[in-house]
Amino acid sequence: MNQMSISIKAKFISFEGIDGCGKSTQARLLIERLSAKHIKTCFVREPGGTSVSEEIRSVLLKNRGEAMSSRTEALLMTASRAQLTKDVIVPALEAGEWVIADRYMDSTLAYQGGGRGLDIEWLIRLNEFATYGCKPDLTLFIDVDPQDGKKRRHESAPDRIESAGISFQEKIRKQYIELIKLFPNRCICINGSLSPEEINENIWDEIKKRKFINEK
Repeated sequence: MNQMSISIKAKFISFEGIDGCGKSTQARLLIERLSAKHIKTCFVREPGGTSVSEEIRSVLLKNRGEAMSSRTEALLMTASRAQLTKDVIVPALEAGEWVIADRYMDSTLAYQGGGRGLDIEWLIRLNEFATYGCKPDLTLFIDVDPQDGKKRRHESAPDRIESAGISFQEKIRKQYIELIKLFPNRCICINGSLSPEEINENIWDEIKKRKFINEK
């Protein structure tokens, strides 16, 4: 039987994509696979993850009559991220745990940049401040067609951001593709139209290719 040698160095992996792309499922499958190899993991989602961040989440996602400014949305998203990074992500990495994130900094670039039309360079600087310079080692963009994403969601009551419509999701997807060009060493595109099991294998192959885990 082959023995596995596992690097104990902590890694930070984020999952990104439009609503309904399947990133939450893939984050869960990766955690299960890492746990089977006795690798400690810490799962986080955005917005949320701390008591302060969850309060911000409720403000961000609640449907209301009053329109929320795009700048307000961006600032709230990154405020939630700052608290999560300081209280959860950095301590977990320092403890040697792998952090698996269901959304992180690139969501702001895609949603508030591509979707809302805010300046990408300004958002990059805002993210740098909010994250204390903490960046994922690998960002996996699960790519699906917005129409397919909508079919997968099946929400009877979509939240404020999900209610923005297909054209909004198309802008977000386009921006994610641009982010892969902007950060080619960190961001990769994964075909989200495959089965969950096939996607998981492709992700695992990418992790091995980057030598995050050494199999012998």
